[in-house]
Amino acid sequence: MRHDPTAREPVAVTNVAGLRDYAFGSSTISWWGVMGFMLIEGTAFVLAIGAYYYLLHNETTWPPSSSPPPLLWATVFTVALVLTEIPNVWLGRKATQKQNAAVRWGLLLMTLLGLATLVLRAVEMDAMNVRWDRTAYGSIVWALIVLHTMHMLTDVFDTGVLAALTWSKPFGGRKHSGVADNAMYWHFIVWGWVAIYVVIYWTPRWV
Repeated sequence: MRHDPTAREPVAVTNVAGLRDYAFGSSTISWWGVMGFMLIEGTAFVLAIGAYYYLLHNETTWPPSSSPPPLLWATVFTVALVLTEIPNVWLGRKATQKQNAAVRWGLLLMTLLGLATLVLRAVEMDAMNVRWDRTAYGSIVWALIVLHTMHMLTDVFDTGVLAALTWSKPFGGRKHSGVADNAMYWHFIVWGWVAIYVVIYWTPRWV
């Protein structure tokens, strides 16, 4: 094919060089990834809670062969976990405002608070009055607690990594977006546990 010298060369109709390479919320793939993960894991929680109530329906007493689980350390853990939402919400806002110093300190604080709540979780588990292999009731209670603990470990690790990255090198919009998504996932961990806490610790006292 011959080249037509009179043909117009393609020209750029706009310059996108100034566009940001990051965004917040539903404009990012990472946000949708976190939402999808929460949906999947939330479904796992719902199925496990469904198994709990299925077992309850088939027992004459609940819990079978044991007293209701002790409230003290579970309640201390739950209150502490809910209180972490105060700095977590603050951190999410500072991330969207791209305030680097606040984000650095907020990530460090959330990492330390996450580790502290994991210690409280260990105390709660030690105080549990039923073994996981004793009855089906014990198995489902421990399954719910361990499942939630794994999510906590995942997010505390992720928060620690983000903290290390922001303290060790300069960072910009992409990291801010990641911090905001990480804060959103901590919401899921906190309020997901509140529902599980009611199921495990208060259902035996109400039925």
